[in-house]
Amino acid sequence: MHLEIRGLEKLSFRERQAVILKESGKSQEQIAKKLHLSPSSVATLLNRAKGKGYEIVCIIPEAELGLGGFDFDEEESDN
Repeated sequence: MHLEIRGLEKLSFRERQAVILKESGKSQEQIAKKLHLSPSSVATLLNRAKGKGYEIVCIIPEAELGLGGFDFDEEESDN
């Protein structure tokens, strides 16, 4: 699975850092420690970023959905 974050260009450098860490599954406390900020500063960064409208898009390869190698244009044969 691949995550794409759209709208990152709208965010400040610090907002980008916080969003990327958050979307990687880190808690606010972990983000605060990594960025050498207080948890309340992280919350502020994430709220500002959310207000600017970034969007997470999940891209799942066909193989992970069991669709790899199947061509939808071909009709299944009923032999």
